[in-house]
Amino acid sequence: MNKNSNTYIFIYASLMVVVVAVVLTMANLTLKPLQQKNVKNEKMTEILSSIGIEANAENAQELFDKYITEEIVINSKGDVVGVYKNGQQESGTERAFDINLKVELRKQNKTQDGHFPLFIADNEGMRVYIVPVFGKGLWAPVWGNLAFKEDFNTVFGANFGHESETPGLGAEISEPKKEGKIVFSDQYDGKQIFDADGNFQSIICVKGGVANQSKVAPEHGVDAISGGTLTSNGVTDMINDCLINYVEYIKKNK
Repeated sequence: MNKNSNTYIFIYASLMVVVVAVVLTMANLTLKPLQQKNVKNEKMTEILSSIGIEANAENAQELFDKYITEEIVINSKGDVVGVYKNGQQESGTERAFDINLKVELRKQNKTQDGHFPLFIADNEGMRVYIVPVFGKGLWAPVWGNLAFKEDFNTVFGANFGHESETPGLGAEISEPKKEGKIVFSDQYDGKQIFDADGNFQSIICVKGGVANQSKVAPEHGVDAISGGTLTSNGVTDMINDCLINYVEYIKKNK
């Protein structure tokens, strides 16, 4: 066959497309378990970080099993619909760790019954509740974890992540904790999500600073990021939209 003919070129190109597709498929299948493991390890380290436990890819599973004593799945009515404990599914069919929070929030917004994950940790003898949060920042998703003390009202610790917020501005929500420096997530320590009458009051990022206004009580507000107003607003909305689904559970179990 003439190598310059259209038929030859077509057959050659088709074969190359098939070969490349096969190679890419094999590479994807080969790397997928490793990618899934990395995602799992990252999720565990972020959950642990909210209670002050620093983990890495090598010890994430070990520390997660040590500190996270129970995983609970709840619905927005406050009912427990799944319990995972001691490495076993004790009730329900869903494990909290496997829940896609983005999907469940979308269900809830469509008046369907979303299911939400809750992690219970034992941190040096203190019971800590960890609530994952997910929302929308300026450009793309933002997420994080809020850990609460035994009263399930006072924040014990928090961390946040983002996909593509602006460096030096909105991206500061994920700045890691540093000794001797207050970073954005540090402000959440000690904040509360219920007022004195027991009404839910989410934590709000206040533009210009909490100390410079009177609308948001200090126990319910943090300083917004200077120059990162839209990202700060996204964090405010994220926390409110997620935590509100836990209010009935908290009231039933206080």
